[in-house]
Amino acid sequence: MASWFRRSKRSGTATADGVDSVDGVDVDDGAVTAEELTEGERSDPPTSPTRLPTAAELAAYDAGTDLDPGGTEPEAGTSEHGVEPDQVSTDRQALIQLCLYALDRARSSGVAERIEHGLADVGVRALRPDGERFDPAVHEAGATVATEDVTLDGFVAETEVVGFADRDRMLRPPIVTVYTRNGPR
Repeated sequence: MASWFRRSKRSGTATADGVDSVDGVDVDDGAVTAEELTEGERSDPPTSPTRLPTAAELAAYDAGTDLDPGGTEPEAGTSEHGVEPDQVSTDRQALIQLCLYALDRARSSGVAERIEHGLADVGVRALRPDGERFDPAVHEAGATVATEDVTLDGFVAETEVVGFADRDRMLRPPIVTVYTRNGPR
């Protein structure tokens, strides 16, 4: 049954215009009629979570165009939702730090993997420099392991704690174990 055609819970009569008559008094049940949806004027704000789109809005969406009936543009220095870019950046960094905190404490490898993939989707990449030359500007040495192989000297043996970079900014350097050569050089 259409939402605009409802029967009153009390003793009343149902009508197709969304108005019930209860005990001789007309009562509007808040239902929207089909005619109201096609009308140009809307009483509900465009940001209302219960607001249904108009036919013109649906057509504009289907066509891939932006329908802006009021001709309003966001103010300079704000996003389309009225939030300042600095606040968005601050909120993003706080959420990333929260995700890293949760990732460090995740006991399930599936949960940890999902968090890491989610971070990668927003530009935060995991740093696992296994097999790369140790760079103290990028890596943090947590331990060393002795080796007789000259070609491994100064290379990362393994990553103890995964590092993260947000685009080009280092969030946390990876903590690594570095090969060091035994004996005379």
